[in-house]
Amino acid sequence: MPENHAPTTEATAPEALGASEPLEARAAVPAPAAPASAPARTRREPMFPDGPAPDPAGSHHERRIRSFQPRRSRVTTGQGEALRRLWPKWGLDIDGLSKLDLGELFGDPELPVVLEIGFGMGEATAKMAAADPGTGILACDVHTPGQGNLLNLAEQNGLENVRVANGDAIILLREMLVPDALAGLRVYFPDPWPKKRHHKRRLIQPEFLALAATRIAPGGLLHCATDWEPYAEQMLEVLNSSPDFENTQPDGGYAPRPEFRPLTRFEGQGLDKGHVVHDLLFRRRAA
Repeated sequence: MPENHAPTTEATAPEALGASEPLEARAAVPAPAAPASAPARTRREPMFPDGPAPDPAGSHHERRIRSFQPRRSRVTTGQGEALRRLWPKWGLDIDGLSKLDLGELFGDPELPVVLEIGFGMGEATAKMAAADPGTGILACDVHTPGQGNLLNLAEQNGLENVRVANGDAIILLREMLVPDALAGLRVYFPDPWPKKRHHKRRLIQPEFLALAATRIAPGGLLHCATDWEPYAEQMLEVLNSSPDFENTQPDGGYAPRPEFRPLTRFEGQGLDKGHVVHDLLFRRRAA
């Protein structure tokens, strides 16, 4: 019997009232009570109420072609616990509603800060932070398990120079950072969007570089890396054409991998398969 139907009882069943029973007696029998209505469905509570928001900018800013797709894969127990405990301390949502004071965010107004766009599971970010405690890393991504993993790594390794930003890096750059706020910008292995009709979604475009140039202080380093050859060629062409950046390589080509960028597990697997990784190192020109 379906759960949303009240069971038929002796008091309400038709056969419980004999045909010879007086009409008055029948009328005296109370009508069956209407089944109690189920409580109204409410929107599902977020998994991490004090953690990263699903869409922090919401409708505050115009919709546009994005270079990323949010990935909501399974969050492990350790990652979830890190998000619950550490997000209020080291995390921030990119809502685009106010300017960031990076000195206040990192607790040191003199600390140079680099922005890393897309950090995956955060292993390389944690290694770079540990190797250079004198530089703050504002790591931006939308991958919830990666956010939790990086927070976990930061706590385990005592890394006070890492902050995790959740949301659209374009909104962060355009709406929340002041001019010359950054000592550098890192974009490692962004989505190559290999299909031609998706090339417009690639992050490294002239418009992005023009915006980034306003937020990177003169002399700051823009460092990109990719293992997708066609994207590397586009990156090199666009960067060499930018009036705001100059190639650190005298020949105008790719750079060797600098020691400060660690070799990731994913990158190592690609190299084992014969993939070629290209690094591009460009410096912000003086205004």
